[in-house]
Amino acid sequence: MNPSPVPASPWRLARRVDQIEPFWVMECAKAADRIAASPACDPAHGGEPMLYLNIGEPDFTAPPRVVEAARAALADGRTQYTAATGTPALREAIARWYGQRWGLDIDPARIVVTAGASAALQLLCTALVEPGDEILMPDPSYPCNRHFVTAAGGTPRLLPSGAAQRFQLDAASVAAAWGPATRGVMLASPSNPTGTSIATDELARIVEVVRARGGITIVDEIYLALGYDDAHDRSALALGEDVLVINSFSKYFGMTGWRLGWLVLPEALVAPVEKLAQNLYICASALAQHAALACFEPDTLAECERRRAEFRARRDWLVPQLEAIGLPVPVRPDGAFYVWFDTRAHAASSWDFCLDMMDRAHVALTPGRDFGHAETGHHARLSFASSMDVLHEAVRRLDRALNTPRA
Repeated sequence: MNPSPVPASPWRLARRVDQIEPFWVMECAKAADRIAASPACDPAHGGEPMLYLNIGEPDFTAPPRVVEAARAALADGRTQYTAATGTPALREAIARWYGQRWGLDIDPARIVVTAGASAALQLLCTALVEPGDEILMPDPSYPCNRHFVTAAGGTPRLLPSGAAQRFQLDAASVAAAWGPATRGVMLASPSNPTGTSIATDELARIVEVVRARGGITIVDEIYLALGYDDAHDRSALALGEDVLVINSFSKYFGMTGWRLGWLVLPEALVAPVEKLAQNLYICASALAQHAALACFEPDTLAECERRRAEFRARRDWLVPQLEAIGLPVPVRPDGAFYVWFDTRAHAASSWDFCLDMMDRAHVALTPGRDFGHAETGHHARLSFASSMDVLHEAVRRLDRALNTPRA
């Protein structure tokens, strides 16, 4: 008898999986953890603990009022499904905050509460990106944003955006790159990994270029409230209701693991996005939504502003320190908690540089590999979402590793 044919593996992956690159920052984190577990990082053996400046997560956690509100909601049993668009109270609170902080009159009905900014991007890409559509993005930019485009069947097209452009797209490059397949642009201001914002007048010009071509403008503003320069403290929502904005409770409010964000949409897009949300995840966490109402209480906002001032002080100290030890910062960050610095003087690539600093200085940094393909191989990201004491020690160690002659 002929042997039965071997059945095909049931684990054949969809082609889109191969189009999404690994998240290299996580691979670096694994390497840092391996070194951290070695005797070289064990104080009991004379070692020094690993300092983690590689992850973009505030060292400040949810403000006290938010934690209290979560406990109260849990005790009251307010843990059932909400509407897919979010609770009316939270949508109204977000709208009021836009009025108080940026002087914008936003209809709460245009706000859709989501399971983090990631879910917001997934909803937008699923709703608006067809297979074959091209979305223009800056190079460098946050990798997951382009992967949402890929997962929806679209093509993210990264345009080299250097220091002269503040590592951001400008209207001229958008106009020059626009082609028959172009659907629109996806921007982030301030940006991860560079901490730089798009100049207000330049952003207005980009929106006009896209609008004139019938395209869509998506702006990720999850770091907008963590800005340090009044010249950039303006939401893209001021440029018209056709601008699609994403925001989050993760960064300014320190609620990373709560997975809560929001979209501000034109009225015509709310119902289609609501339908997708109903089917993809039903609603954002009810407990997180009830707790997040406390974000907009005066005590909480005052605490968040205190934290923003602390981040700014860290930025102001850190940038000149890095430059003094031979790590140039091409553009001073004006928001978020990242410094994007040049590693060319010390290694063939930022990947090699970061692995070397993990090994010799016991400081974990993020190589530019994740963030694009232009000059990212010669830049690295440092997250200053750590205490000033940690930053002082990290700079001391980096200086020792870079500027002390080797035996």
